[in-house]
Amino acid sequence: MEALIAEHEKLSKSGTLSKSLDDIQKTIDLLINARETIAASPESTLKTLATLQNPVKSSLEDVRKDLEDVRKQQGKYAKLLDKRFKDKVLPQMDYDALSSQPALINRAIAMHLLREGQFSVASTFLTEATRRQSLDATTEDMTMTGTEQDVGLDSLKSEDLRKQFANMYHILHQMKNEQNLLPAIEWAREKSDELDKRVSNLEFELGKLQFIWLFIGPHSGSPNTRPNILEGRQRALDYARQELSHFRPRYLKELQQLCGAIAFCPNLEQSPYRRMFINNDAWDQIASAFTKEFCSLLGLSADSPLYIAATAGAIALPHFSKLEIIMKAKGTEWTTEHEIPVEVSLPPSYRFHSIFVCPVSKEQATDQNPPMMMPCGHVVAQESLLRLSKNSRFKCPYCPNESHPRDAMELFM
Repeated sequence: MEALIAEHEKLSKSGTLSKSLDDIQKTIDLLINARETIAASPESTLKTLATLQNPVKSSLEDVRKDLEDVRKQQGKYAKLLDKRFKDKVLPQMDYDALSSQPALINRAIAMHLLREGQFSVASTFLTEATRRQSLDATTEDMTMTGTEQDVGLDSLKSEDLRKQFANMYHILHQMKNEQNLLPAIEWAREKSDELDKRVSNLEFELGKLQFIWLFIGPHSGSPNTRPNILEGRQRALDYARQELSHFRPRYLKELQQLCGAIAFCPNLEQSPYRRMFINNDAWDQIASAFTKEFCSLLGLSADSPLYIAATAGAIALPHFSKLEIIMKAKGTEWTTEHEIPVEVSLPPSYRFHSIFVCPVSKEQATDQNPPMMMPCGHVVAQESLLRLSKNSRFKCPYCPNESHPRDAMELFM
């Protein structure tokens, strides 16, 4: 793996097209100068073209050599990749849930580009995808259903949406690179009512970090060794009086801790408030919280759905590859369309919905077969309930209580 990393670093340094682009630009400059000369003096056309021949030929040869070097570097890296990661046939399946939903895929790609700040690329992609979608609809003589329109691309062409993401990246840039929280604080203040409805503490956390930043200063090193610490303490107190006083009813304890830390100013690292004031991850944590709330107010998840789907697929792929080998050996097939036949362990952050597996049938509940809670409090799937009861009173499979199917309640997860 070390050889692969070393070759990757080498490729990133030397395997770029920057030199080729410079040579191409020189060729373009030569041609532009020649055109201007001919336009100014048409009688010198033959002489100008004759003079231009060798420089252009030499410049194009330089571009060819540059590209040849890049191809060699890419070839070496590709060989190492093939050697390190053996080519395996991907699992095959007849049922593709997304094959009939190109609008969903295009929307996910476009939204990912917008969320990453690639606005010009997103604009080009949206134009091409819309054009292709129109051509496909004409060729197949089909009209879009209401659901397809809802997940279409028109909503992503909104200039307001692009401005929102541009504003988000501007605030994140100020926060991460400049340690400037003021744009984020101003945004949170404007969205205060909406954040309160979400019971979000983002506005207070931003003000709290601003207090700490003013108190210990922007410089690195121990707070106890920084000069002008008394000035920092005064700035933090002034800021708390002006900007944090309205948080007192809800965050009184936290405000008391912030002000109480001032008494330990000469010895903050050994104080009970050390963890609050000396936290190397504070800026990353507040940036993550800001991104989550910003996207939530736009009706979006904090992380890109495309990134999450690709990562979850990469985690699950080895399980499916192994499953396919076992199924071929045993001569069995994957018979379920809406449920995977093996358990795939995903990180907790990738678990978005609760699931219920019926203790009787051992099958996962679906919209067509929802979980049903009996009066005794035990839960089984609807199909299991009907099989057990046969539309009459029956005994719960897990306790002595008896009930009727009509007494069961559907659970929503």
